[in-house]
Amino acid sequence: MRNTQNFKWDGLSLGTCYYPEHWDESLWREDLQRMKANGIFTIRIAEFAWSKIEPREGEFTFGFFDSFLDVAEEEGMKVIFGTPTATPPAWLTRKYPEVLNCRLDGTPFRHGMRRHYNYNSPVYQKLCAVIVEKAAEHYGQRPCIVGWQIDNEINCEVDVFYSESDTAAFRIFLKEKYQTLDALNRAWGTVFWNQTYTEWEEIYVPRPTVHDSTNPHQVLDYTRFVSESAVRFCRLQSDIIRKYKKPQDFITTNGMFGNLDNHKMQDECLDVYTYDSYPNFAYCLCEDPKHSDDLNDRKWSRNLAEVRSICPHFGIMEQQSGANGWNTRMEAPAPKPGQMMLWAMQSIAHGADYVSFFRWRTAVMGTEIYWHGILDYDNRDNRKLSELNRIWKRTEAINEMAGAKYQAAFGLVRDYDNIWDAQLDAWHMRFAKKSEKEIFTASQINHTPMDMVYLLEGTDVEELLAYPVLIYPHPLILTERRAEVLKQYVEAGGCLILGCRTGQKDETGKCVMQPMPGLLRSLTQTDVKEYTFVGPADDAVYMEWEDKQVETGLFNDILAVTGPDARVLAKYSSNYYEGRPALVETACGKGKVLHFGGTFTRDNVKRFLDHTGVLEPFEELAEVPKACEIAMRVKEGRKYLFVLNYDKEPQKIVLKVPVMDMDTKDEVQGSVMLNAYGTKVYRIF
Repeated sequence: MRNTQNFKWDGLSLGTCYYPEHWDESLWREDLQRMKANGIFTIRIAEFAWSKIEPREGEFTFGFFDSFLDVAEEEGMKVIFGTPTATPPAWLTRKYPEVLNCRLDGTPFRHGMRRHYNYNSPVYQKLCAVIVEKAAEHYGQRPCIVGWQIDNEINCEVDVFYSESDTAAFRIFLKEKYQTLDALNRAWGTVFWNQTYTEWEEIYVPRPTVHDSTNPHQVLDYTRFVSESAVRFCRLQSDIIRKYKKPQDFITTNGMFGNLDNHKMQDECLDVYTYDSYPNFAYCLCEDPKHSDDLNDRKWSRNLAEVRSICPHFGIMEQQSGANGWNTRMEAPAPKPGQMMLWAMQSIAHGADYVSFFRWRTAVMGTEIYWHGILDYDNRDNRKLSELNRIWKRTEAINEMAGAKYQAAFGLVRDYDNIWDAQLDAWHMRFAKKSEKEIFTASQINHTPMDMVYLLEGTDVEELLAYPVLIYPHPLILTERRAEVLKQYVEAGGCLILGCRTGQKDETGKCVMQPMPGLLRSLTQTDVKEYTFVGPADDAVYMEWEDKQVETGLFNDILAVTGPDARVLAKYSSNYYEGRPALVETACGKGKVLHFGGTFTRDNVKRFLDHTGVLEPFEELAEVPKACEIAMRVKEGRKYLFVLNYDKEPQKIVLKVPVMDMDTKDEVQGSVMLNAYGTKVYRIF
């Protein structure tokens, strides 16, 4: 069982990211006053400003931020102070080039961008500890500071590290894990292609190879190492900050990025987690939103569900306000009127109690000159500022629901071993990525909200029993611990749905020499007799389930029943395995498990949700078109229903029971038209 988070906001609030080092001091007070006039009472600062505190090694100057914090305190503005370790200064990288991260071929990333360092350089760790200690010691007791952000977007830009420092640290990581080279060679299967190691110094982080194909078991451990390195780097800073911060101030960082166990980082380093939400990425000029099948900006709800699994009551450190784009890439149109509100409400609907917009004013210099903020270059009032004011009025109207819990009908189960294995295994990636996208899409268009449920080292059955239905799409890697907690879940009354390739591998990523679904065979009472991709020369494969034809996706395990509690629900109706089992349901204790031989599609997921009794849990409250998302948060018995229209056309919803419109406090029932990109929040009587 995970510990509860250490910090929660006591109300809904808005903020913005501000860079006093970018603007003349004469603008500071006016900016803060304009922010407050439009509902912003918290700002984040300093995350890229190392040289403002340490312009040369060992020379510390605190006057710049002291001057700004004086103004913030006079204006009653709250401040989240960022540690500046995402952008080491030029003096540092010139004097200590060993701090630089490298490409796969060993070429260093040079000064001039950001996140060009590596976590494992002892020199960089020492210098980061110094700057964090000096900043926390000097600013930690300032009355205006309410929180600390560690670094910025850990593992953003690059989430792989190939410096000599990383190789040295990787060897230490492996020695601690395996103790002996014999154990490592067995785990990595190095006898294959004569990769056996006889000295620790022969082992490196991944390097260029023919086709860039590297030992997959080595890469799986390397990915675990990258995650551990990032968490350790975050913990280095949080341990220092805790010595100097005020007891009520929180520690956070802004995520969520790859090759990183974000749950462990939250549990070991942070008080609360924040996310950077940019749904306008769906409309970048390199995308094809008119022909996409992934719900475009609405798919950020999937990311928010994952954030919620890390930290149920989270914040948004950077929320989209204007068009995104650097001078080198990511060109995008401006958000349409209403989308700034829509995306903010998307975040709040999924559990955010603090929303901070990026950024206050668009930068007039540097790489991000096209990453637009609330204000444009000309500094005049505009429609984004007006929309911000409306968002403020909305958050005031719904403030009572701060801390409310998101209500999900089912859980999508994930774990880091399988996420990381799918990154390096093309077979695994192809169906895992597709299935997860389709499960989320089915959840959205069928108005059946879902949670992400991570199987972590300490996950227990009580956490899983919060969900009547769990879908664990393709857990190729299974461990005894996970298999046992899943068995307990089913025996206690849960319904577990498994997809193809379950139980193919062990924790090292090696295939097991036993029939699939491996460690879950006794639970499912099934056996995988053979298997295949549905190839490009094949027609789509279907199964006959209750006299209906249901597609089975892009990969098929051909099943067989092996126990008395199992019954075949559906058989394949085409291809060479026509007539053989595709879906088996097995009773176990108070619950049941469904072993599905295929991959998930939005259509077959709807059938699974209907079969298990969780489809459309709010249909008695409201009738909502597919273009709209529906979500509910609950607090102390009070229920708050969100309806979000992602379409450029107005949409009609039908409220089937009397509810309170939280904006007007009027009782409403019946038909309501939502404007293009319109949103509503209702309290259920």
